[in-house]
Amino acid sequence: MGTCWCLKLGDKLNEGKTKQIFALPDEPGHVLVQSKDQITAGNAARKDQMEGKAAISNKTTSCVFTLLQQAGIKTAFVRQHSDTAFVADHCEMIPIEWVCRRIATGSFLKRNPGVKEGYRFSPVKMEMFFKDDANNDPQWSEEQLLAASFDLAGLHIGRCEVDIMNRSTVAIFEVLEKAWATQNCTLVDMKIEFGVNVTTKEIVLADVIDNDSWRLWPAGDRSQQKDKQVYRDLKEVTPEAMQMVKRNFEWVAERVTLLLESQVSGRVVVLMGSTSDMAHSEKIRKACSSHGIPCFLRVTSAHKGPDETLRIKAEYEGDDVPTVFVAVAGRSNGLGPVLSGNTAYPVVNCPPITPDWGAQDVWSSLRMPSGLGCTTVLSPDAAAQFCAQIFGLKDHLIWAKLRASMLNTWISLKQADQKLQACSL
Repeated sequence: MGTCWCLKLGDKLNEGKTKQIFALPDEPGHVLVQSKDQITAGNAARKDQMEGKAAISNKTTSCVFTLLQQAGIKTAFVRQHSDTAFVADHCEMIPIEWVCRRIATGSFLKRNPGVKEGYRFSPVKMEMFFKDDANNDPQWSEEQLLAASFDLAGLHIGRCEVDIMNRSTVAIFEVLEKAWATQNCTLVDMKIEFGVNVTTKEIVLADVIDNDSWRLWPAGDRSQQKDKQVYRDLKEVTPEAMQMVKRNFEWVAERVTLLLESQVSGRVVVLMGSTSDMAHSEKIRKACSSHGIPCFLRVTSAHKGPDETLRIKAEYEGDDVPTVFVAVAGRSNGLGPVLSGNTAYPVVNCPPITPDWGAQDVWSSLRMPSGLGCTTVLSPDAAAQFCAQIFGLKDHLIWAKLRASMLNTWISLKQADQKLQACSL
């Protein structure tokens, strides 16, 4: 938790149904988000005290935001401060709830009669709701959001900003969906909110993501649901019923910490033909570490010491750690093909291509005898990314980094285009 419990609190900036936001005079640009032991449903038509809910919600949110931030998704979360509070970047909130659905249930069925519960959306279904308690948070279209022409913290919310939030919501949902799948839990749907960071003027995921934010069905079975829907569905609120709701919330808070744990321990082994390939191989290692994959470098020549090459290969086949071999050999690449013909593990050729003979040398990595399945990737970064995509099939944390990187590339292109258009006007 926080090292210091004695944060100096400034003014209360906001208070909602389940949390309070305080300024932090000693940390300009940051606020404290303090959870409350209150649970509400139906726009607070039903509300109850639930002892320990603040701690459960705070733990859930802190773990979820940590997972997303480590993947590379921009959030307002800074650090968990105490059992019931976290520190966040000060944001002006965009008054929209973004809802992302994988499975049709709940209000969607009421608004779309004829659709059967359990209908699966691929791609996910996006909806947005304007935060307006007096009118029960009406559903809005993109056109209404654009027409509202919000200006927050000096940022105008136009087409580019709406597209960024839309894309980000899908990516955030997919990352959490993959994470919950490791616990044999189906993430059915989810609602999130964005804010504009008052310091950087960036749109970031803000507010909280806790057990009020989603529907979670263990083993895809609605009757086992663990989210706030259980509370919404209660015929009457009795102490026994509230204990059951609390047990569900605790179940989620316990499991959410497991989402931060890697599911698979894999590694990349780079075999280079000689130490002159070291700089090229180091680039692969550096890129692997950015994906969270351990990478080991070895020197061996399949032309000059094939027995040693096969001995090194056997060393890594013998300990049951999932391994991808990367062959780095200039001139005539014997390493990749020899490895590929003698292991059932994936082999990637990443030859260092030189300007003089490169166009001829590359054929030794491309033209293979039958029965060999090694792939060839020329850029060290791309070779590491390809390895990450292999491990990402089983490891949700590696997959999350790849997904976030895709999102961030898309956002930077969108923003570059917007800047260019603004310059040429």
